[in-house]
Amino acid sequence: MSDWTPEAGTPPVSTPDEPDPAPDGPAVDGPGAGGPAVAVPSFEPAGPAPLGVVRTPTGHPAVDARLERLADADHLPADGHTEVYEDVHRGLRSELTSLDARPAAVPGSPPTPAPHARHAS
Repeated sequence: MSDWTPEAGTPPVSTPDEPDPAPDGPAVDGPGAGGPAVAVPSFEPAGPAPLGVVRTPTGHPAVDARLERLADADHLPADGHTEVYEDVHRGLRSELTSLDARPAAVPGSPPTPAPHARHAS
């Protein structure tokens, strides 16, 4: 035995006389009494669970409606999230595109003249 201790922040290292630390995950007693516990990974998908993400209203009703649609993913298994995310993405992209559209000219108003460069004489 030794009186040596690692410095703070140094990860523990096992020595040949010490057993390796137990692996993460659920432990199951294997066949054979007295044997070490063996971790058994679960390959079953987790059920739907709310992510708990808070959606703060933006004040723009169309955007807020799209963001609220994200709540639908909370009730779907992970493989159903893609459809919701793509739908929300399409809707938000559409909203952004509509911001780039120029407003239609008001009937009866004169067109705005383009500025002309002045030439120095």
